Amino acid sequence: MRALSCAVLVANLCIGFDNLSTTKAHAASAHRGRVLRVMSYNMHVGIGMDKKLNLARIAEVINRERPDLLGLQEVDRGVERTGRVDEIAELARTTNMEYAFAPNLNYQGGHYGVAVLSRFPILAADHYRYANRREPERRGLIRVEVEIGGRRVNFVTTHLDYQHKDGRLFEIEQLMKILESIKTTLIVTGDFNDEPTEAAYKLMLTGFRDAWAESKSGEVGLTFPADKPLKRIDYIFYNRNSALRAKRAWVVETLASDHRPVVAELEL
Repeated sequence: MRALSCAVLVANLCIGFDNLSTTKAHAASAHRGRVLRVMSYNMHVGIGMDKKLNLARIAEVINRERPDLLGLQEVDRGVERTGRVDEIAELARTTNMEYAFAPNLNYQGGHYGVAVLSRFPILAADHYRYANRREPERRGLIRVEVEIGGRRVNFVTTHLDYQHKDGRLFEIEQLMKILESIKTTLIVTGDFNDEPTEAAYKLMLTGFRDAWAESKSGEVGLTFPADKPLKRIDYIFYNRNSALRAKRAWVVETLASDHRPVVAELEL
């Protein structure tokens, strides 16, 4: 294990960062060439629609879809309710990927937060907690930096307020401020708890493209709840000034969590 420190980009955001695995990451599949496969998945700490905890099912979904970069939300690490398992380390082991974890909340003797899995070596990572107006659950983002074909790519995942629309908008304002200095390729994934008609999503579109919309898949892209999806709240965005273009996107049909994951192939 090796630890990396993070820098403060925005005042009043609490610093937090955990260790990176030293699992050897292998290069993205050669047959995909310059196409990057990205996934966002709210894994609900491994509890499926049958209310059973089964982390192996989450790993099966990941291994079947073979993402190069994956943003995970609702990840437990050493928490009593999930048997004190280090969930992200276990998923990294069973998918043969590197990981970075960001603890947004201390819970039941462990940590709960967001994480990244990567098939590329993780070169740097930052964690930021958002300032919070009302919601008791603390939210945040994790950013990692990888190199793909000689190009630096920044990859972010986040999880926003599920109760209050103005809370989500406040968090997106912070996210965009935190990331505004990044001029290289930037991908942002996560459970935004915000539908395309709402304000937080619309604010994201001022600086980012929605991979689902850009792929023109023809489908609606609903992800929640997993058994009978009614909402599109899980997204993959990329910055408007990047060289990325969405080739295709899809939602994975699975009951391993209460969300379905969304996947996009982005051409570099």
